Amino acid sequence: MISFKVIEKTSRIMIVDRSEVARSIISHILQKEMQNAYIVTCGSAEEALEYLHREKFDLITTSLLLPGLDGLDLCHEIRKSEKQHLTPVIVVSSDADSRLLREGFSAGVTDYFNKSLGYKRLVEFIKDVCQRHSGLVGRVLYVEDSLSTAQTTQTLMEKHGLYITHVTSAEEALQLLKKSKEHPDDLGEDEVFDIVFTDFFLEGQMTGGDLLYAIRTQLHCSRQEMPVLVITIEDNKKCQAEIFHAGANDFITKPVIEEVLIARVKSLLLVKHQYNVLRRYSRDMYHLATTDSLTGVRNKRFLMEEGPGFIAKNPLLCLMMVDIDHFEIINDVQGHMIGDHVLHLIGRFLNDFFPEDILVTRFAGKKFTVLVPNCNINKGKVIGEELRQKMAKLKPEGLEITISIGVTDSEEQIGATLATLIADADSALHSAQIQGYNRLCTYKTTKELI
Repeated sequence: MISFKVIEKTSRIMIVDRSEVARSIISHILQKEMQNAYIVTCGSAEEALEYLHREKFDLITTSLLLPGLDGLDLCHEIRKSEKQHLTPVIVVSSDADSRLLREGFSAGVTDYFNKSLGYKRLVEFIKDVCQRHSGLVGRVLYVEDSLSTAQTTQTLMEKHGLYITHVTSAEEALQLLKKSKEHPDDLGEDEVFDIVFTDFFLEGQMTGGDLLYAIRTQLHCSRQEMPVLVITIEDNKKCQAEIFHAGANDFITKPVIEEVLIARVKSLLLVKHQYNVLRRYSRDMYHLATTDSLTGVRNKRFLMEEGPGFIAKNPLLCLMMVDIDHFEIINDVQGHMIGDHVLHLIGRFLNDFFPEDILVTRFAGKKFTVLVPNCNINKGKVIGEELRQKMAKLKPEGLEITISIGVTDSEEQIGATLATLIADADSALHSAQIQGYNRLCTYKTTKELI
């Protein structure tokens, strides 16, 4: 299916309130304001905890006063949970009493909202908290050769919801970063890092400065793609200049001040989050620009841009040229709206028929190309014949539809190009049409029709 807009991450929100009316009103306004939100409502802390054992949420709001356990008790339980202990919790109360102010934040309350301001303001507050916390819990590659310092600092960062991978040398850190850069699809969640936090002066052949230089020059990671925070004992302008020249985003000095460290880390996580959003947006926009909006298959631009690389990676492949027989008659007799719908159904059929590793594109009008990797002409004939026979049974809009197919391959072709393969497949297609349509012909580079 084609996506016509950038899909935002679904926000999973839990509303805990003893009033059924309040739960209903908040849920209704939230669903209207945040159409992509998944919302669960609970009437008690006990009911909420049942859900929280099974599902993970991005944000929880709770009344202070609840039957049984109250809102602060619920927050205490949430902070004990391995799955939910980082989830923002908003306590909703009409009166910020002394207990809430005294015990709330030690219980792990993220923020509180004055209920007297109204439900619409509460929903705006929830939206704001969701945006502020989205993507800011991240994974840090921490490089520190002092084990005592590392243990203290790692515990501090983990307390604030950060996931830490600690290594003692720049060499080990660089290997992990190379792996995550070169093989991102093969990695587990704990092997993908959002930022690097390194001591500038490390024991061993590589210093923290060397690691920084390697990240920027060997791995070609920009400051946005891989933010780096440096820690150093030297707080002087010469050292600062050296740190930034090596490629750091920011630095802090020893001894570590908790508030300063967390503020710097969160600032860099926001940089990485914005980079990820822009990259995803660019990827989605490219997908839209290279997908045929009518049929849902890739378009000719995609074939011309990606086809040469596809051929280079797959030295043995087949190219099929598929044409809908007598499609002009459908447009003339049934009208162009029916014709367009037939094209849409055929495009959807082609996407379903071929697996993802096969490149299907709308070449022009009623003509499609198919690039099949690891396939010679004999295997291509089998696939093409199955396609032709199944297409004859499709009957889109109740119409009898047949296709003609031309097939060629790159076997025994030295330096086969996209242009030569298209030309050979087109010649085979032309032969199929001359012979009466609804058939498959092949064309080898020897220029002999088979």
